[in-house]
Amino acid sequence: MNSKLRKQTFETPSAIPIERIYTDSQHSEDADEYPFTRGVYKEMYRSRLWTMRQYAGFGSAAESNKRYKFLLASGTTGLSVAFDLPTQIGYDSDHPMAEGEVGKVGVPIDALTDFDVLFDGIELAKITTSMTINATASILLALYVAKAKQQQANLKQLSGTVQNDILKEYAARGTYIYPPSSSMRIITDMFAWCANELPSWNTISISGYHIREAGSTAIQEIAFTLSNGLAYVKAAVDAGLNIDDFAPRLSFFFNSHLNFFEEIAKFRAARTLWAELMKDRYNPKKSESLKLRFHTQTAGSSLTAQQIENNIVRTTIEAMAAVLGGTQSLHTNAKDEALALPTETSARTALRTQQVIAYESGIADTVDPLAGSYYVEHLTSELINRSRTLILQIDSMGGAVAAIEAGFIQDQIANSAYEFQKRIETKEDIVVGVNDFISTETVVPTIQKIDPALEQEQVEKIRALRNQRNNDTAQQARASIEQAARDGSNLMPHIITAVEQSVTLGEISDTMRSVFGEYGV
Repeated sequence: MNSKLRKQTFETPSAIPIERIYTDSQHSEDADEYPFTRGVYKEMYRSRLWTMRQYAGFGSAAESNKRYKFLLASGTTGLSVAFDLPTQIGYDSDHPMAEGEVGKVGVPIDALTDFDVLFDGIELAKITTSMTINATASILLALYVAKAKQQQANLKQLSGTVQNDILKEYAARGTYIYPPSSSMRIITDMFAWCANELPSWNTISISGYHIREAGSTAIQEIAFTLSNGLAYVKAAVDAGLNIDDFAPRLSFFFNSHLNFFEEIAKFRAARTLWAELMKDRYNPKKSESLKLRFHTQTAGSSLTAQQIENNIVRTTIEAMAAVLGGTQSLHTNAKDEALALPTETSARTALRTQQVIAYESGIADTVDPLAGSYYVEHLTSELINRSRTLILQIDSMGGAVAAIEAGFIQDQIANSAYEFQKRIETKEDIVVGVNDFISTETVVPTIQKIDPALEQEQVEKIRALRNQRNNDTAQQARASIEQAARDGSNLMPHIITAVEQSVTLGEISDTMRSVFGEYGV
């Protein structure tokens, strides 16, 4: 964050001055000081607000482009791209496995021509883009780089994130392709290539979000996410990378759930624990290598199909917790997302929720405003200690990869999800409109619908591309990827060349499948 303040003076509506940070003898730590409990930047939101992202993508690249331009015009400050299921698991839109899924939960991307449409009229050098993609992250990043080169953007300044967190896919989500060892090799290739060619890019967003959505507790979200992070760091170091060359570009992705104070404490605890673990195990020279920077999304699993207006309140509580916990960027879910992808109107309301918090609540005017609260400090300490205990248990099993392969993490999440569901069914926990305060009124909301004709249009486009391109150079590019996969060369330059030669996402994935195989097959 820059040092220029958002405002010249900070004070309450009653003209009471607001200091940058408040401390006492027990809580004298500043922000931007190890172990970063109070924040990773000295000024936090006084200098610059968090990046306001709204996760979007559906139907086709053209339809998604319209939504991005609508969100940018509405004040979003970063794009967040959702990809459809075939794109996530490495199938082109005309593959039999893709039938019925094209464009349904995100935008279909088969080739560079789709990126031409997706980012039409959007200068990549002037926007940060987060891409929620894992198994095919190397291909989507290559497409983004190829598009940026077309726009003559300076790659050294290109800014954004690929999620690229495959370990949580094995544990909680399921959109993996290759076995864990091969997936980790692809990820470390991306770390190495970006360190030299794309230094401002976040090469991974280590994700607790989906772990929490699958039913984990806050303690498990911290422990499993940081354990995955440690596995990525170890893989990179074992591959010969210097810790300070890649660790500053690691980022994290957390869920913000409904228990307001526990969530605030969770973010503070995660920052502290990551800094301590990295210092103790790797002792990097750069302080940036110790900082846990994170994106937050409000909890999709907390949204209800009943009385969907209540979801606006839920999202507001969760967004406030994320900001009070010191997030670097935020996505707020829309009220109708328990039913379908959000409409333009509900997506704008979700964005406005962030803007009201940012500009009207006063939350952003001082650093870590809940520090010193007996309750928040107690919860922070408890979450640190209990999460550390669980991380050490995972370490004793050989680390996150071994724990996932043994089914330990999956079982822990499943057990927590079962206990939560039991509490709902017995009304030990109340969900308004679901197991209490139920309304008999029937309301049929307007929901976003995907035009089924878009799938056939996408299929026809990809088939036309294969007929029109130079198939000899496309085949040579695929052979180059296969050779790199076999001999251990960094895959990224070969994948970038391939997408520039109109090789499709499915073809690149199949080429790597031929070498690495598929997990579980």
